[in-house]
Amino acid sequence: MTDGPVIRLRGVTKVYGQSGVPVHALRGVDLDVAPGEFTTLAGPSGSGKTTLLNIIGALDHPTAGEVEVAGRDLAQMHRGDAAQFRLDHVGFVFQAYNLVPVLTAYENAEFTLLLRGAPPAERKGIVQPLLQRVGLGDMMHRKPHELSGGQQQRVAVVRALATSPSIVLADEPTANLDSESSEALLVVMAELNRDLGTTFLFSSHDPVVIERARRVVELLDGRVDGRRPAARLP
Repeated sequence: MTDGPVIRLRGVTKVYGQSGVPVHALRGVDLDVAPGEFTTLAGPSGSGKTTLLNIIGALDHPTAGEVEVAGRDLAQMHRGDAAQFRLDHVGFVFQAYNLVPVLTAYENAEFTLLLRGAPPAERKGIVQPLLQRVGLGDMMHRKPHELSGGQQQRVAVVRALATSPSIVLADEPTANLDSESSEALLVVMAELNRDLGTTFLFSSHDPVVIERARRVVELLDGRVDGRRPAARLP
């Protein structure tokens, strides 16, 4: 972990369709996120939230600007280096869960550790306690179709945390959940953030997520529109 911000953006711009009609997804975004933050990027659809997360997670490159995450310069990082960076430093939680249907909850949760070549005993020592921690200790051998949406998303959170990433990026993680499941998921993530010190950065327009964040960064038309404090977690 770096001594300064774990995420540092300066003048980040993203333009799509430059050969035709340009679409400005991001317009000069500046942002610092300190280690251990529990922060939400808020804003309406089309405000640039997902684009910004994709750039921070090394899934996309900015058209212009500086992107530094976990001490690494991502702006011009080559594809192979970006893939390794994601494996080493970033955990992803998507709104669609992105679990492998034929794998059990345990097998899905250990997947990134498998990619890193971790031996079975190490995977078990990491994944089982995390699944128990999120209330899935007795469901680890179930397939995704045997789990509720909230339970599937908890598996995705464990998968994201299993490699002890520098940051967890959660793109609209409650979009497919009912209000009760959303609240339960956020309580779990907040507890993990508090106890493990993992940095969480969400994108959401869900009031439940925004209210639970310790910090809210508002985006509008690809720009940081303002920052306001949000409710503290218990």
